[in-house]
Amino acid sequence: MKIALIGLGSIAQKAYLPFITQIEGVEWVLCTRNADILQGLATKYNVREYYSDYRQLIHAGVDAVMIHSATSSHKDMASFFLSQRIATFIDKPLVDNGHDCEALYELAQRNNTPLYVGFNRRHIPLFNQHLVGVQSGMPLNPLHSLRWEKHRFNQPGDVRTFIFDDFIHPLDSVNIFAQANITNMHIATQWSHNQQLASINVQWQQQGSLLNASMNRMFGQTQERVSADFANQSYEFRGFMEGTLWQDDNAQQLQTKDWMPMLATKGFDNMVQEWLGVVKTGRMPSALVERNIASHLLADALCQHVLKQQTRKVH
Repeated sequence: MKIALIGLGSIAQKAYLPFITQIEGVEWVLCTRNADILQGLATKYNVREYYSDYRQLIHAGVDAVMIHSATSSHKDMASFFLSQRIATFIDKPLVDNGHDCEALYELAQRNNTPLYVGFNRRHIPLFNQHLVGVQSGMPLNPLHSLRWEKHRFNQPGDVRTFIFDDFIHPLDSVNIFAQANITNMHIATQWSHNQQLASINVQWQQQGSLLNASMNRMFGQTQERVSADFANQSYEFRGFMEGTLWQDDNAQQLQTKDWMPMLATKGFDNMVQEWLGVVKTGRMPSALVERNIASHLLADALCQHVLKQQTRKVH
């Protein structure tokens, strides 16, 4: 199997290259416009084939591509490879609006080519070990509530960038039943002194589960917290490596295995393995496609709602 990695910035260097280059049976090809980075990483990871123009990859005989470039470039790159019937992986978000997301999946369907979006938080080992079936939308036990918080220190920002490039992580992580619109949702926002979006909290109920996604980018510390409740059983996770289970009026400490690499604890390993399975079979499960589209449509609806709020505040 031959796969090209396109865009070799911090995400590719920190979250992918250190472990994907160790996967047996995959020949990697690198691609970026920065000649120094391209040569340096090719040497570091012993990659023999590399390109500065992603369009050249159609002559490299790749089976698939993984795109880690800026969100603004995703639409054109994905369209190019899907039109060539080359399986395509893109780090979340796929694009920053719902219309382009639907258009890309229509193109993928017409060309019978997989389009995979990298949401690593769907694949956190510690969470999925204890919250069995939750991220697939089929919890083993009736799920009473799921709350996902992702906070940052002093980073208020532009509404669409805030929601699509960052908040989409907790939003998608609780969107386990593929909600695609903001009907019957409670949405609360806060703004910085210069009218940048500082925090957003979204809550809704679906299939008997109370779902809540929250992000405060003027928080005292960058951190992530997840909590889930079942009947007389409650979980709370602090980051991706430890948590607490309350059951039978007692507390039990939970943690990942000592030997588990950092990138594996963050779900990248399991996510890439799922992606490689998609490349091998040439098929994307319909439920995966539906959730990817739904989370982008939901994010877009939130953007429109919040931008209207911002306009009213300014005027």
